[in-house]
Amino acid sequence: MAAYKVKVATGTDLLSGTMDSISLTIVGTRGQSHKQLLNHFGRDFATGAEHNGLRQVEEGEVAKGASREGDGAAVIGKTAAEDTLPILLEHRQEEIRAKQDFYHWRVFVPGLPNYVHIPSYRPPVRRNPNRPEWNGYIPGFPILINIKATKFLNSNLRFSFIKTASFFFRLGPMALGFKLRGLVDCKQSWKRLKDIKKIFPANKSIISEYVAEHWAEDSFFGYQYLNGINPGLLRRCTRIPDKFPVTDDMVAPFLGEGTCLQAELEKGNIFLADYRILEGIPTIELNGRKQHHCAPLCLLHFGPEGNMMPIAIQLSQTPGPDCPIFLPSDSEWDWLLAKTWVRYAEFYCHEAISHLLETHLIAEAFCLAMMRQLPMCHPLYKLLVPHTRYTIQINSIGRALLLNEGGLSARGMSLGLEGFAEVMVRALSETTYDSLYLPNDFVERGVQDLPGYYYRDDSLAVWDALERYVTEIITYYYPCDAAVEGDPELQSWVQEIFKECLLGRESSGFPRRLRTVPELIRYVTVVIYTCSAKHAAVNTGQLEYTAWMPNFPSSMRNPPMQAKGLTTLETFMDTLPDVKTTCVTLLVLWTLSREPDDKRPLGHFPDIHFVEEAPRRSMESLRRRLAQISHNIRQRNKCLPIPYYYLDPVLIENSISI
Repeated sequence: MAAYKVKVATGTDLLSGTMDSISLTIVGTRGQSHKQLLNHFGRDFATGAEHNGLRQVEEGEVAKGASREGDGAAVIGKTAAEDTLPILLEHRQEEIRAKQDFYHWRVFVPGLPNYVHIPSYRPPVRRNPNRPEWNGYIPGFPILINIKATKFLNSNLRFSFIKTASFFFRLGPMALGFKLRGLVDCKQSWKRLKDIKKIFPANKSIISEYVAEHWAEDSFFGYQYLNGINPGLLRRCTRIPDKFPVTDDMVAPFLGEGTCLQAELEKGNIFLADYRILEGIPTIELNGRKQHHCAPLCLLHFGPEGNMMPIAIQLSQTPGPDCPIFLPSDSEWDWLLAKTWVRYAEFYCHEAISHLLETHLIAEAFCLAMMRQLPMCHPLYKLLVPHTRYTIQINSIGRALLLNEGGLSARGMSLGLEGFAEVMVRALSETTYDSLYLPNDFVERGVQDLPGYYYRDDSLAVWDALERYVTEIITYYYPCDAAVEGDPELQSWVQEIFKECLLGRESSGFPRRLRTVPELIRYVTVVIYTCSAKHAAVNTGQLEYTAWMPNFPSSMRNPPMQAKGLTTLETFMDTLPDVKTTCVTLLVLWTLSREPDDKRPLGHFPDIHFVEEAPRRSMESLRRRLAQISHNIRQRNKCLPIPYYYLDPVLIENSISI
């Protein structure tokens, strides 16, 4: 008789465990053993418990070493080519079939990445015949989420009990507080700018206070293009576009002595923020008032003092007599309102494109394709699964909060639900594989050598650390190009992402097949960076930059100015979002920017997936590199008036979980 000692451990999350029947089968080259029941009467496998069992097998029933080798909670990673036993290949195929039967793709919005179908994940409706405006949601709170629907999610994808509870218990009291203070019922304009500070009187930081104090300054307006929450839009301008007829006479006073517009263009000191993607999208009514929209252009100059300064703003993509070009020399309120219109456009380019589409939705497609096409023993599954934790559930909640009738889009933004989705559809139609490859993005936008661009410096440092980590793991499991091209599970994963995330669009440049080791390294680095650091860069600072609403308005109640000299403080306040719209929007942004309760910083992998020494050494090397990056960032920030810490690795999560 051969004896096998088996230890079964249960995780430590609250309510971990099962009432199900657990059994063990040992698989070998000559067959497999009979099932042996591991549990006993009553509740077994309680939270944090360990069970030791002895399995005796008749000599010759199985051959030693034929089962998947492993240590504790995980097995050695193997591609299909390395699983030569028919029974093990069959197990891989059965697992994939089972997951594909369970996880189905579903169309979210035509033209957007498809997502996981969770049949009962829908908000419950609360009916109140006396207050019909409450029907469908709790007053003061955008929507109530059906927590029971989370039972359809695998435990690796579902929020822990603590995280689920804290998410809603945190949001509820804040929403109730807004309700009791009368904020979510007030459809009037803000009477005074300083009253906006009363929304979050206890939620202050160095940056949020700086924003409230300096939001109207040109230097801070320009700074946000480099190190704010949407730092990937600005491009170097080498030629003034015909649709933006800025002349030297207009901007010469703002360029400094002894130079001109053409000279600054040739020196590479002129930059353009073009919001053409927002053009022509219709608006909705909010609180009984028609909202307004524009797709502006903003020209900026990087001066010798190291400041990025706005020098011209046009509030339409079509020049003409009713579309003046606003300048810093215009009246105070004209210029401030023109800049506020640009910040309004930033809201949509950030929330719809940089945040929701380019991180949440794309990462969810990466995750679901992995779940459906890679078995758990596959090395790529082991490498990627920490970067998918909670992503599907937070997106399901996000769809219920943000993108459903009665949610944020319908009640807090000028473009409403359809317009917000249209922005994302347009953006996905232009998304390319090269644009997600971070080093290429800076070069393509011409900002690779721009001083004071801390987002670029930090993101490239984190990218390099991740790329080196991925390289070590990939080259360990894929010794040659043939191993990559000959991995059918890997190829199915890549093909499914192309089909379900990029919707089969050839012009995206996304590969349908990977043929070499370097191609695989690049692809996996893009996936991990998107699911971690890229999200941190656009999510972590949301409340700090948006709590002062004039810096990031979600709606505008008057049309863009068609003439100069007419704007006053009164018309400025009347154009900004009303009190209710402001509070609805900021409530959700507050919720989505809160630090997760069971956060797992980038590079920290408490769940055991890799058991081999080589990948575990690579994980430790990654942590050391990230620790050094964190040290460098903190040392630099000591000398900065506005610290930039959104890409400090200790603040980056492994996955998109908020």
